[in-house]
Amino acid sequence: MKLLFCRAIAGLMLLQLSAFSALAHDKDDHRRTLEAESVVVTDHRAEINGERVDYKAYAGFLPVWDEEGHPIATLQYTYYERQGVSNQERRPLMFSFNGGPGSASVWMHIAYTGPKSLRVDDEGFPIQPYGVKDNPHSVLDSTDIVFVNPVNTGYSRVLPGPDGEMPSREQQREMFFGVNSDVEYLAEWMNTFVTRYERWRSPKFLIGESYGTTRVAGLAHALQNQQWMYINGVVLVSPTDMGMERNGPVKAANRLPYFAAAAWYHEQLDEDLQSGDLYDLLPEVEDFAIDTYLPALARGAWLDESEREEVARQVARYSGLSEQLVLQSNLDIDTAFFWKELLRDEGLTIGRLDSRYTGIDMNDVGERPDFNSELTSWLHSFTPAINYYLREELGLHTDIKYNMFGPVHPWDRSDNNTGRQLRQAMAQNPFMNVLVQSGYYDGATNYFDAKYSMWQLDPSGKMRDRLFFEGYRSGHMMYLRSEDLQLSNQDLREFIRHSLPDEDQSARY
Repeated sequence: MKLLFCRAIAGLMLLQLSAFSALAHDKDDHRRTLEAESVVVTDHRAEINGERVDYKAYAGFLPVWDEEGHPIATLQYTYYERQGVSNQERRPLMFSFNGGPGSASVWMHIAYTGPKSLRVDDEGFPIQPYGVKDNPHSVLDSTDIVFVNPVNTGYSRVLPGPDGEMPSREQQREMFFGVNSDVEYLAEWMNTFVTRYERWRSPKFLIGESYGTTRVAGLAHALQNQQWMYINGVVLVSPTDMGMERNGPVKAANRLPYFAAAAWYHEQLDEDLQSGDLYDLLPEVEDFAIDTYLPALARGAWLDESEREEVARQVARYSGLSEQLVLQSNLDIDTAFFWKELLRDEGLTIGRLDSRYTGIDMNDVGERPDFNSELTSWLHSFTPAINYYLREELGLHTDIKYNMFGPVHPWDRSDNNTGRQLRQAMAQNPFMNVLVQSGYYDGATNYFDAKYSMWQLDPSGKMRDRLFFEGYRSGHMMYLRSEDLQLSNQDLREFIRHSLPDEDQSARY
């Protein structure tokens, strides 16, 4: 593999912050600093989806500018571009964002869609030595991909102002750390990226995971209405509520299908339910949740006692909990309590983001687990892998710490209308489709909440044929399970192809 160090993209000289660098060295010769703009380019080859794919990897930094043209932050990105493409105007470009807020792009980068995947076992558990391997299921055969680290995640950082002083914490929050400010500066940055790499004519896709779904829902609207950049498809991986209400009885009822999935996985259900397949069980529980459980919860204390007992019996049957506990909880089971209770008799807890994972607490008593067993497992394997991969395989050398989770809090969650904004963006653009991907064992952003949000996204039903849902036998990061890595990427590949209009097709209703 030939390593090329370059400071030019498409013949343009990259910006140098010499004044900032000089100032930094005047103050402290050993201070860790970043240039606002730089890039390292490497050449690679892989076999993906049964064919040879030659590609370039651009590991670089591009600035965020203020209204006066001063760089106020620099975002680290990794851009994978397939080579040998004759008609780049037809070649899709996908921007990938993770969530948190405050999470780096590492998760989907080296475990899902990128050309490398994490070295884990077939179910997603850590193995040593740490590192990455070729990902034969990557969608790089079908789309170029940009993995973006928002401010303070990965290597991305706030920069000093023209006076050499860092903005205050409150100023940083106003600029970067909130639902709407996040979308605004990222849309501007994406405009810069598309311009620099000459991708304005390419079909464009957004993919976001967890809070990243809030981000890409808002970006779909902001890009079209502020940057005049139109999007062909949005992928919501393990979506949040995106500002759409799911409170009260709806919130409680929507948990039950997830409870049933987790209980089935851990073999805590009655034999007649346990002996069938998960895909046979879930439709039954979903129907009960909507048709019976939700109306019962809505009646509250005025629910007939005999009906209360029957509902509690069914909730207990589907959740693996005791009928007494369900009644003592007034039919509303707290999710954290479920993680603690399901395997309490075995001295184990189950994971929040992926309930296939188990943990051990100091005490078996209590209302919630001591820690998230799945997240500690993931950090165990992802952290050394991304630090190794960026430095040793992509040649991106810096002393800046790679923030798996960066300092972005308190996050301003006010005025979150991203769900409505996504619907509006779809209405404005007949070419835009939306795909939802969820893991059945995800207890943080459960799959039935995701279905419910999809149903509510367009209550008119006029865009129903442009909304798609896919579920998987894994958790929040469904792609960690080997079988679902292949399946979820294939679903992405088909969604991209479906969302590309025919040549000369008009965007009209």
